[in-house]
Amino acid sequence: MKVGTRSHPPGSGGLPPTPESWLPKEHNLYRPRHSLRQRTALVSAIVFFLVPALAFVVGVRPTAFENRALHGFPSLGSGWAFFTGLSAWATDQLPLRQAGVEAANGISTGVFGDPPGSGRAGTQGGPSVLGPQDQRPPTPPAENYPPLIFGSDGWIYLGADVSNKCAPTLNSAEVVRAFQRLRAAVESSGRRFELIIAPDKSTELPEHLPASYPGRDCSRAVSDQFWRDATQLGNIDLRPSLAATTARVGHPLYDPNDTHWNYEGGLTMTYALAERLQPGITASWTAKPGRVNPWPADLPPLIGKSENRHLQTYSLAPDGTADRSHYVASDFRTPLHLQQNTAEPGKGVIGGKVTLIADSFTQFASPFLAAAFQDVSIVHTETMAANPTAEATQLLADRDTVVVELAERNAAGGASPLLEESVIDQIAAVLANNPR
Repeated sequence: MKVGTRSHPPGSGGLPPTPESWLPKEHNLYRPRHSLRQRTALVSAIVFFLVPALAFVVGVRPTAFENRALHGFPSLGSGWAFFTGLSAWATDQLPLRQAGVEAANGISTGVFGDPPGSGRAGTQGGPSVLGPQDQRPPTPPAENYPPLIFGSDGWIYLGADVSNKCAPTLNSAEVVRAFQRLRAAVESSGRRFELIIAPDKSTELPEHLPASYPGRDCSRAVSDQFWRDATQLGNIDLRPSLAATTARVGHPLYDPNDTHWNYEGGLTMTYALAERLQPGITASWTAKPGRVNPWPADLPPLIGKSENRHLQTYSLAPDGTADRSHYVASDFRTPLHLQQNTAEPGKGVIGGKVTLIADSFTQFASPFLAAAFQDVSIVHTETMAANPTAEATQLLADRDTVVVELAERNAAGGASPLLEESVIDQIAAVLANNPR
């Protein structure tokens, strides 16, 4: 046999199989052990693993940048969940991951013109809501809708404005019943109940939305139905007040890179709530602009970017003279208690004990609620829903007024856990046992 020819197995009388890299270069089966492509792949692998390791050695540490906390190391007692959670933890621990995500975002957007998360693969209008829940086709799952919607002039919208409505947790009739049960639970205990719905940015500023995007038709239909239903709920409709404030200040109350309103929106909410509780009380109020504060925008992190909003702050003097606004960083996951050190409410200040069960929109109202209310507590809806009996006992048992503030997207489709029947039942039981 000539050297270099492929042999047969020993059982057939030939030599053992010969590695292809050992064959003469002129042989048609010759394959080098380390070709140029192999060397390139090997170098790339070394760089991929070595650079993050070197970055860690010199002090670079992973940081949260995607609008969520980093995944923790999974518990060894979690069974198979340890292995499924290990990948997420390992990914989050890469020191230069943010730079990689931002680079990928730049390539995707700059080279291919397709921002990550834009959902441009399907740009139809989406399923339409045709009628009652039991008379329309099955609702597509939320994952069929993009996490972000990229509009004109650099505006970005949160995809949940659409997905929470097109893939609802509760249909419109169930949403109305849930709110009515919550109101009845509060009012039957001798307390006052008020409901505030913070309009979605897509409701207040639809002019920057693209002409077509997944879920356009169904989200609009559900939103329209919800605002019609809100008249049955006694909702404080902020839309006219927000429009008036926008005209007065001369700019939108929502930013292109964030899903919330700004402090001017929060101040508008505070005025509206105070007037509902005590008509005419804001006649003595004086609000003046202060400094401009940076605030992390919440939408860019969803595509691996980091940007700030620049928010105009305001002072609020309920008596027309003394500024009582109080800016404090809180997401209300731990309840926030704001009390004025006076035995009686001063001029322009609402007395009594008030609790707001609220979401992140109230962050931009809390400085003014501190000024306008003698005693107000604020707790996040998810904190209240996680342990309703304990939280209601602590935060509602001695209250005179209960205010609920929810973002439209969490109210219209019933996504808020506060609307769950079991949660309302537990809150109702605590209130009934502690009547006012």
